[in-house]
Amino acid sequence: MKVRRTFLALGAFFVIGAGIAGCGSSTPGDAVVTMAGNPISVQALNHWMYVAAKSQSSGSSSPVIVPNDPPDFNNCIALVRKEVSSLAKTKTATLRNDCKQAFQQLSSQVLDYLIKAYWYQAEANKAGIKVTDAQVQKTLNTAKAAQFSGNPSGYTTFLSQTGQTNPDLLFRFRINAILQKLIAKHTKPVTTAEIQTYYNNHQSSFGTQPTRSLKLVLASSQANAAAAKKALESGQSWASVVKKYSTDPTTKSTGGVLNNVNKQQVESALATAAFSAPTNKLEGPVKGQFGYYVFEVTKANPGSQQSLAQATAQIKQQLQSTAQTAAQTAVDNQAKKDWLSQTTCRASYAMADCKGYKAPKTATTSTTGATTG
Repeated sequence: MKVRRTFLALGAFFVIGAGIAGCGSSTPGDAVVTMAGNPISVQALNHWMYVAAKSQSSGSSSPVIVPNDPPDFNNCIALVRKEVSSLAKTKTATLRNDCKQAFQQLSSQVLDYLIKAYWYQAEANKAGIKVTDAQVQKTLNTAKAAQFSGNPSGYTTFLSQTGQTNPDLLFRFRINAILQKLIAKHTKPVTTAEIQTYYNNHQSSFGTQPTRSLKLVLASSQANAAAAKKALESGQSWASVVKKYSTDPTTKSTGGVLNNVNKQQVESALATAAFSAPTNKLEGPVKGQFGYYVFEVTKANPGSQQSLAQATAQIKQQLQSTAQTAAQTAVDNQAKKDWLSQTTCRASYAMADCKGYKAPKTATTSTTGATTG
């Protein structure tokens, strides 16, 4: 068993906008981070690290171990030895290094959200964006009704299994609502001209290419190609002629049959000839890069193309998604610009969203091979 399999790589847990509960209730002296005077306490950080670990270990028999006692990690080391019997005799230095690496990864992921939650709220306040308690409660009620319909105890069980409280979830939905409003404020509407330009530049994405099904012989010389064509014209089977004359490894074993190919799937000389030839007529020889082709088109599929009107809804959805992604980046960049200089972290909890942060050198791989997920 690996030590840090019991710790959480947090990404999936916070996908919808996870939140903080009571992070501003502690005193500044107890803070691991302060943002414009607003503290994130040790207690709040440890709570969300535990929630994250519970979420990771749901349905697993692995013990939940949260490395939350920097810089020595003596409690973490003791818990690992107690809960993971296979590591009971592992060197203290090795376990300390594992606990440290897991703590740095987990705490920085949690703090990334907790700090940005403050940043988003500050940005919303500056922009006059409001989210009421009633709106948040309504959103949570709707989510509960959808998730736990017909299961009255399901929500309580969910809270227990994830280590969360009802206020935790209310704050998660509040931060998510604020973030969506900020994104909407930065999202530019998609114009008709943009849809037209996208369609013009991506027409191949809104239809199917023409294809051809063929029978062919690829002969090594023009003389052999002529002989193959003559044999076919005299009534000999494609299988026998291909076996005797063809050098093409793709179709030699299929009697010369090549089904449903587009122009990009065959060499250009054959493509030009085959896509202009009628069906069921022997053609060639055609000189190509690898020899001389004798072929017959057995089926021609003209392909299809959606009109701009038919493709508009799909294009609009794609452009809106791209615009929202750009807006999310703009929100984060603006929030960082406005608030990073006022975000101060304790040395043991320093990460990328902290003022004056300098990335540490890459850590040496743990001898226990521990990972965070």
